[in-house]
Amino acid sequence: MRILLAAAALIGAGCTEPPQSTPPPPEHAACNAAASQGLIGRQQSPALVQEARRRTGAGAVRVLRPGQMVTMEYRADRLNIRVDAQGKVLAITCG
Repeated sequence: MRILLAAAALIGAGCTEPPQSTPPPPEHAACNAAASQGLIGRQQSPALVQEARRRTGAGAVRVLRPGQMVTMEYRADRLNIRVDAQGKVLAITCG
């Protein structure tokens, strides 16, 4: 009987709705990648990341290196800084 109850609980747990994504905080409702395009071609550094964040209004920043695994969910408040193997900024996008 206990096994049946445990099995029913596990089956029922798989039937719940997935959690809804939470919207970004209002102070960082979106980022504006166009404001930071002048940083392309420069060497990635903590100062460059902060400057890009300030210019774009992004709530989050991630630096993407070649071959790095990344999540594919879209976040309007996130800035993506794509760099080459030497750390040179290739592209700056939001999402």
